[in-house]
Amino acid sequence: PISYIQSLLGSISEHIKFIEISEEHKLDSDPNPNPVQFITSFFENIKPHVRNAVKNLIVSFSYQPDSPTLAGIVIDMFSTSMIDVADEFGVPSYLFFTSWAGILRLMAHLEALSTDQNKDITEYKSEPDTELVVSGFVNPFPVKVLPDTLLDKVVCPLLLGLFRDMRRTKGFLVNTFTELESTMIDSLAKDNSIPQIYPVGPIINPNPNKDQNEINIVTWLDSQPSSSVVFLCFRSRGSFNGEQVKEIAMGLELSGVRFLWSLRKQPQKGKSSEPEEYTDFNDVLPEGFLDKTSEIGKVIGWAPQVSVLAHSSVGGFVSHCGWNSTLESLWFGVPMATWPLYAEQQINAFMLVKEFRLAVEIKLDYRTGLDEGTTVIVKAEEIAVGIRKLMDPRNDVTKRVKDISEKGKKALLEGGSSYSSLCCFVNDVIDNIP
Repeated sequence: PISYIQSLLGSISEHIKFIEISEEHKLDSDPNPNPVQFITSFFENIKPHVRNAVKNLIVSFSYQPDSPTLAGIVIDMFSTSMIDVADEFGVPSYLFFTSWAGILRLMAHLEALSTDQNKDITEYKSEPDTELVVSGFVNPFPVKVLPDTLLDKVVCPLLLGLFRDMRRTKGFLVNTFTELESTMIDSLAKDNSIPQIYPVGPIINPNPNKDQNEINIVTWLDSQPSSSVVFLCFRSRGSFNGEQVKEIAMGLELSGVRFLWSLRKQPQKGKSSEPEEYTDFNDVLPEGFLDKTSEIGKVIGWAPQVSVLAHSSVGGFVSHCGWNSTLESLWFGVPMATWPLYAEQQINAFMLVKEFRLAVEIKLDYRTGLDEGTTVIVKAEEIAVGIRKLMDPRNDVTKRVKDISEKGKKALLEGGSSYSSLCCFVNDVIDNIP
């Protein structure tokens, strides 16, 4: 959001210059395009504006003594049309990939199936029991955890096309670290069709600014015993219907575990895509729940996730498994229970539970036969079992999470794997200056 970008300007404006690009561009005539179609169309339409902005930047620097040289252009996975702009200026392009390397490995496998074996990936929708042998993955990969977008007849070709375009870049900066994904990264490095991989993560902000609401939450956590609280949070887009909310509440009661629950209302159709705040939690929670759990639990709206995960009283995290949330949880050494909701989160959950054994499972996938519109209600008993397992001090997942947390922090220090990878990237950029 623009407000978030503006909030960062004060701290980074000395290092990064933001250039506003005109929003006067023609979008497709379809009033309700698919999100992926909309994004790719958006970037294609603003390509001339980006080209002019780069040209003007070069001209403005040319009049300065010891002027810097355009060395390359960094893009994300949806703005691959900007590779053409880099090519026009004779500089390399690099991709910043905000998820983990395993997604790249999986996309390479699916794209190869599509191109080399003429496999229609969307057919897996009717083959839910299929498992794929993917290089870099220790376990067979179940197609039932593929995101809906890769099973959509319209969107799947677009995503595979984006991946093919991504191969045109000179390198991938990936928000991960070697110690977490050694087999994935090694597999990608051996694939001659994949550009150079630079693992430069974990990239998170471990010290956000605190507001009064956050201070109140942290104060409550201060009164709880060490590693005793399970934190339930599904980030900015995570919300549930009333039936599922009641099952979560009953599951928390059954577990007997101390909890901090970020509970938000589902957005109203046609009004917003983001969850809303409840004015009264009693409107959705079972009668008497707040009174019965007042001494061991706290229900809140929006949650300061980083500050909560950093607190010593938090011993477990029930998460939607978004990659940023996953990295934050690993950074602070908090084991997770998986509850994926959308996008690539089901793949992330599979990775955390099955591949890396860094999480326990509450729910790993939601679809029965990959049927569209299927809503599965996770029952209270299942939730309670998952939470008890997560918070069990004898759980060996906790030890592995603490270990990978230390490795992730060391990766960013001078001489660490991500530090060295970033230095390698900088040197490669310098060596390739036209």
